[in-house]
Amino acid sequence: MFLTALYVPANRPDRFAKAVAAGPDLVVFDLEDAVPVDDKAEARGWAVAWVAARSSNRPAGSAAFEIRVNAPGTPWQADDLGALAAVPAARIRVPKVESADDVRAVLDQVPTARITALIETPLGLEHAFEIASADPRVVAVALGEADLASSLGVDGPDGLGWARSRLVSASRAAGLGAPMLSVFPHLKDEDGLRRTCLEGRALGFVGRTAIHPRQLGPIVESFTPSAVQLADADALLAAVERTGVADGGVIVLPDGRMVDPAMLGRARELTALMRHIESRQG
Repeated sequence: MFLTALYVPANRPDRFAKAVAAGPDLVVFDLEDAVPVDDKAEARGWAVAWVAARSSNRPAGSAAFEIRVNAPGTPWQADDLGALAAVPAARIRVPKVESADDVRAVLDQVPTARITALIETPLGLEHAFEIASADPRVVAVALGEADLASSLGVDGPDGLGWARSRLVSASRAAGLGAPMLSVFPHLKDEDGLRRTCLEGRALGFVGRTAIHPRQLGPIVESFTPSAVQLADADALLAAVERTGVADGGVIVLPDGRMVDPAMLGRARELTALMRHIESRQG
């Protein structure tokens, strides 16, 4: 389970260890938007070497690593994937995925990879479930909201509401669980970060990708279940266990709420999320 991810420019190796030390669940080494054209080759070498040297002996509980490669059709993606083919079980974040074939093309070149597919175009959005279910090696889908908003010609979060809900549905339908929310680009607007995290949470997202370590704390706080939610979840699970209706039947809690097995999934997710947060903080 990932609640936080942190981008780090792959042409800044001086920031790699600092990004890990900031405490995200996932560090994403960016070969795409953050890296000038003239620095692509050097950045690729730094990021791939750093990840390869540390992936096999990563301490338990420490950040996982993922590399965002350049987009299909660019002059750099083939070299990115060629370098990553030598990294066992590499996590690859693939931008501008528009079809299941785009996913398979990456996996043909890096068969051991695990894929996070970024959906950043209207065509990719239309094919969201197809992409999410393209292969068991697809482990997550996410929106690239800046590119998607530009392609759709929409302004602000209201214009992306349907896209966000569609992604949540596609991810759940494909068995990938809740997706993470896209980045919030305004570093000095912590109130805006928290507000939009809560908006995403209401739509079914769990966690968020950050572009600076200072965003990690507010993200965790925004997605932490409330005391009331946790108490309700614990009461529900205890009641189900006590009365044995997990396989069928209905019970009524002391506060009058009717409970059936269909309600267990959300309660279990909340308690699992809280255990994850506590383990990362401990």
